[in-house]
Amino acid sequence: MTAQIAIEDVSLRFISKQGPLQVLDNVSLTLHPGEFVVLLGPSGCGKSTILNMAAGFQQPDTGRVSCKGVPVSRPHPSRGMVFQQSHLFPWLSVLENVTFGPRLGKHDKAQLDKQAREWLARVGLEGFEHHAPWQLSGGMKQRVALARAWLPQPDVLLLDEPFGALDAQTRMMMQELLRGAWLTTGTTALFVTHDVDEALFLADRVLIMSARPGRIVDQVVLPFGRERDIDTLARQPDYQQIKHQVLQRVREEAKRHWQPVL
Repeated sequence: MTAQIAIEDVSLRFISKQGPLQVLDNVSLTLHPGEFVVLLGPSGCGKSTILNMAAGFQQPDTGRVSCKGVPVSRPHPSRGMVFQQSHLFPWLSVLENVTFGPRLGKHDKAQLDKQAREWLARVGLEGFEHHAPWQLSGGMKQRVALARAWLPQPDVLLLDEPFGALDAQTRMMMQELLRGAWLTTGTTALFVTHDVDEALFLADRVLIMSARPGRIVDQVVLPFGRERDIDTLARQPDYQQIKHQVLQRVREEAKRHWQPVL
């Protein structure tokens, strides 16, 4: 089976005024078709950098990033991206924001609008097609961003803490919405978060990264099955043990490179 995304022995340094900063060190990971994989790790360990490489926004110093066996050298509609902020164009309507990318190519406008409206309905925004972004809440803006990312029918969806700025209740609703859409589309997903509960609800596999320079130091394959209920997940056998295991591993890595000033 050809991997949807393969990251092989990737390393990267940033150059700063203080000198070279090693961000990633020999990172390897594989996303199989239809998988939902979550990256967990301390702040600054390179999680978002891995997403940027998979998207084609950034190139490694060494190693290889490929999609279906083809080297990733630039962004492509087959790899959708959802950022921490929605990044909607304030002068465009919701519908125009969702269809902005595909409109730059050769697409039938009527068909494109029809598909965009279907996606807006799936994310609970039917009737908001002609609203401006400033008329939407934070959660609604992120739903627009999800519809925009899914409209081109990407093979891979890359998500960089898309719910991190939302309140707890909205965040849970967005997690359920995302998981439901993923289950129906079969899209491969790579999701970055700092929230362990979020990771355990969404993921097939959780990959834990070390403190900088980032490396994959542990993997947890979740045994809960894909038909999960966010309200009852915590009562699943082994849930608390797995959560404790993941939390401890992430904390160990965070402590290695962070000493508070007292």
